[in-house]
Amino acid sequence: MKISGLSISLLVAFSVSIFPSQAQKNLSLEDAIQQGLQNHYSIQVAKKREKQALNDNTLGNAGFLPTITGNFNKNYTVSGLNQEFFGGIRAPLVQSGVNSNSSNTGLAMVWTLYDGKGMFILRDRFKELQNLGAKQTEATIENLIALISSSYYDIIRQDLRVNNFRKGLEISNDRLKLAKDRFEVGQGSKVDFYSAQVDYNEDKALLLAQEQSFLSTKINFNTLLVRDHMVDFDVVSTIELLPKLKLEELKAQALQQNPNLITALLNKKVADLDIKNLQSQQQPVIDLLAGYNYNTVNNGAGFGVSKGSSDVMNYGIRASINIFDGSNQKRRIQNAKINAEIADLQVADLKNTLVSNIEKAYVNYENALNLINLETENYGIAKQNIDIAFDRFKVGIATSYELREVQRNAVAAETRLIEAKFAAKTAEIELIRLSGNLL
Repeated sequence: MKISGLSISLLVAFSVSIFPSQAQKNLSLEDAIQQGLQNHYSIQVAKKREKQALNDNTLGNAGFLPTITGNFNKNYTVSGLNQEFFGGIRAPLVQSGVNSNSSNTGLAMVWTLYDGKGMFILRDRFKELQNLGAKQTEATIENLIALISSSYYDIIRQDLRVNNFRKGLEISNDRLKLAKDRFEVGQGSKVDFYSAQVDYNEDKALLLAQEQSFLSTKINFNTLLVRDHMVDFDVVSTIELLPKLKLEELKAQALQQNPNLITALLNKKVADLDIKNLQSQQQPVIDLLAGYNYNTVNNGAGFGVSKGSSDVMNYGIRASINIFDGSNQKRRIQNAKINAEIADLQVADLKNTLVSNIEKAYVNYENALNLINLETENYGIAKQNIDIAFDRFKVGIATSYELREVQRNAVAAETRLIEAKFAAKTAEIELIRLSGNLL
């Protein structure tokens, strides 16, 4: 079969009720997933980080655009003067509280024309970081979908166990009534009556404990969906499996589309671009420079320029190159190459781990499928034994102990069948997640 065509709707479609006091409202697994994706905090955080990466991917951040800065200065001075002049050309100047001011307004532009193709490398780096953010969001979404799906089926498992224990309690109740009637008419012993009462109480305690576990599972599920913890709902008590998955197809698809693996490959690309970026910094940098300044002066001292203004425009080209910086640039390039090697090793390690996890999950999957077949047969036999043993008990052929053992076997067989189905479904969800097919 072709796994890539699977959609979430193939996983399950079950009904739930939201409030027991209100009209029932259906909630499929798809609806639960949509609520989780909309409300869960991890998805919101991942989307915001993805938006940050999108904001960083601009031409200006890569260095393609010029930088223009403006400045404005206004200075005020209050001074005192006591001056005598050569030759008595003018009388001595004695003043206090002389106010003067000056201003400077300017614009400066620097536009890098060439930097060893560093700006092009940075543009590619920001693009890969944006892709990385999107893929990390996808991985977070897939993990959450898998968790919601497994948790949803856990609710079904708990509900099936409740129904199983309830059926066992009904058998114990019938046995208790029959033992009581026999004892009252003198056809049965008090020991059988008390034993039936003890077994009934034991089964009732097991049912109460399982009901508590069922409710706790539902509360945890509501927490996962980030909604009111006490919202109650019912589930249709069936676990449906997809057509059997194929191991080789799963492994091939995982190596092509697993989000975590793609994330590692993108990190390797970023590491390679870091090397190129550092190497570009060994090349000369050519900048286009331009500026404009406007100056004013207002001199209250009574000599020199009283008032004035001037404006200046300048432009030119600046070239610079790093000749020697204590071999620090060389060291940074070497470390960047080591980081790229580490990223390459991480990709190989992740591929190895991914294939191993798929193979282990597939073993669990196949074992669970085999157990389903076995336990289905066992459960069918156990149900027949219940009917036979109870009929024998009614006519006094079977003992109370024999009926109890048959009852326990039937409850245990159905419990094992429920667990096998749940194990198969969780393994199935995990295999689809690892292969990158949940989305």
